[in-house]
Amino acid sequence: MSERFDCHYCRDALHGKKYVQKEGRHCCVKCFEKFCANTCTECKKPIGADSKELHFKNRYWHDNCFRCFKCYTSLVNEPFMLRENNKVWCSDCTAKEDAPRCKGCFKPIIAGDQNVEYKKMVWHKDCFTCSQCKQVIGSGSFFPKGDDFYCVSCHEHKFAKTCAKCKNPITSGGLTYQEQPWHSECFICSNCKKQLGGKRFTAVEDEFYCVECYKECVAKKCAGCKNPITGFGRGTSVVNYEDESWHDYCFKCTKCARGLANKRFVCHNGKIYCAECPKRL
Repeated sequence: MSERFDCHYCRDALHGKKYVQKEGRHCCVKCFEKFCANTCTECKKPIGADSKELHFKNRYWHDNCFRCFKCYTSLVNEPFMLRENNKVWCSDCTAKEDAPRCKGCFKPIIAGDQNVEYKKMVWHKDCFTCSQCKQVIGSGSFFPKGDDFYCVSCHEHKFAKTCAKCKNPITSGGLTYQEQPWHSECFICSNCKKQLGGKRFTAVEDEFYCVECYKECVAKKCAGCKNPITGFGRGTSVVNYEDESWHDYCFKCTKCARGLANKRFVCHNGKIYCAECPKRL
């Protein structure tokens, strides 16, 4: 008599039938799927004897279940990553998922994409646009304003101060005079055209003059010393009498040379005297 060749579990004869050997035991296909087969990590069904099985780190899949969780591409013989909840991802989807997200379109920025970074935020180059005109700023100059970003042109028209002289926007630098903004190149001497920023000047009827031009072209001449009365340095006080002006230190008695600024004086034959000297003439 021939030796019996039975299924380890159900004891059915295996002669002439398909069977599976598992851990030194023989079993019929039905019992293999019931007691021995691994469960597919993806579909949760047994991986039968007729199925191709894939395994990784004590996890098992049918070959047709071993697909990228994100794009469903088959990963048989392809690089993959096992992520949370035992889901497998292809390398492309893994790279996209881990990549930073564009602040504009919220899509991933893949290595090699041109991008713009600002204060820990990142955009695709073509997604970084002006909040006003919607034109691409890309790697160009821009001005942040709260959560918005403006190209140079839109920022000038929307926020920049306007020069009191030329009425054009002041994009950088500039100065303020009597609470009005000016371009440095617009705030100039009316005579010699030199810039007056940071220098002494005199304003006369909405015109500005540097010290030298004011002396030469505008300032009154002292009736005493014949030099210009500038209001700068010594003699900032001026004495005016009829149509003539004097430095305060030049306004003195013609006879005794006593200073007469803020004192009584007498004009005799076009000359200035103290109150005492005319009596001695």
